[in-house]
Amino acid sequence: MKYRKLENTDLWLSEVTFGAWAAGGWMWGGTERQEAIDAIRASYSLGVTSIDTAPIYGQGTSEEIVGEAIKGLPRDSFQILTKYGMRWDLKKGDFGFHSKKNNGEEIDIYKYAGKESVIKECEDSLKRLGTDYIDLYQIHWPDSTTPISETMEAVSRLIEQGKVRYAGVCNYNAAQMAEAEKYVGLASNQVPYSMVKRSIENELIPYCLNHQKSILAYSPLERGLLSGKMKPGYQFAAGDHRKDVPFFKDENLRKTNEFLNLIKPIADEKGITLSQLVILWTLEQPGITIALVGARNKEQAVDNAKALNTALTPDEIAIISNHLNNLKLEL
Repeated sequence: MKYRKLENTDLWLSEVTFGAWAAGGWMWGGTERQEAIDAIRASYSLGVTSIDTAPIYGQGTSEEIVGEAIKGLPRDSFQILTKYGMRWDLKKGDFGFHSKKNNGEEIDIYKYAGKESVIKECEDSLKRLGTDYIDLYQIHWPDSTTPISETMEAVSRLIEQGKVRYAGVCNYNAAQMAEAEKYVGLASNQVPYSMVKRSIENELIPYCLNHQKSILAYSPLERGLLSGKMKPGYQFAAGDHRKDVPFFKDENLRKTNEFLNLIKPIADEKGITLSQLVILWTLEQPGITIALVGARNKEQAVDNAKALNTALTPDEIAIISNHLNNLKLEL
């Protein structure tokens, strides 16, 4: 495994970080708890020391699973990244969307990051995770109803108390990052980035490069789209959010697979999977610090971790990027 230092911190994160959204089952058609625990432990055994989770993932389920998976491990041997600011138990803030719990119960999700809410969420996360502190605490989504100053001052207080080591944000634009920076030192921004979703290259990546902020790229495999395992006509399980996402329309699956077939010879020559090739390409892009990759079972987790056993040459990166420039999806 390879590691990279999070800007403005002494945290070294594994270049492939375990993304625990799918492990929580919420919006992914449920979860097998023991499989998720085994996946995290398998990753750890291969050097994946960083785990990203959030309270909203399964309404506490993902954090509980992470807590169980890390139980008994030396606390300084791994890094916990979690979030705050999405409430399913409080109708306050920005209304986000209607959803369902894993048991099928209808719920409303609100984006809210008021001071007392942030502090309460931190306490709840610490209990579920079974730890005394969180390495990187990140607002999950912007909350337009709460001043950024109030939110970040709450996180600063948690840092002073030793319950949080460093502050990060998720899904913030450059202006929001600049505002947050007035009240707490930011280490990073966690944002979606993949071969087929690259809008952050326009403004956010230049901002982060200029201001020494790390970028944690989530969904680099675009929720499985870039794995090469999905063909037109793919049937998603009940409760799987991807069935309504434009990326997974049959025409987009067809075009994506045509692109993947063009770059597959590079993967074959290196003896790696398409997913591993995509992860390697992502990590070579300017400004990207780590790739957050989800896994629902041990096999997927091992495959993700082993991506770092090889590397791409500049020529291979250029070939992939050139083919990618011709991929036009209907979104």
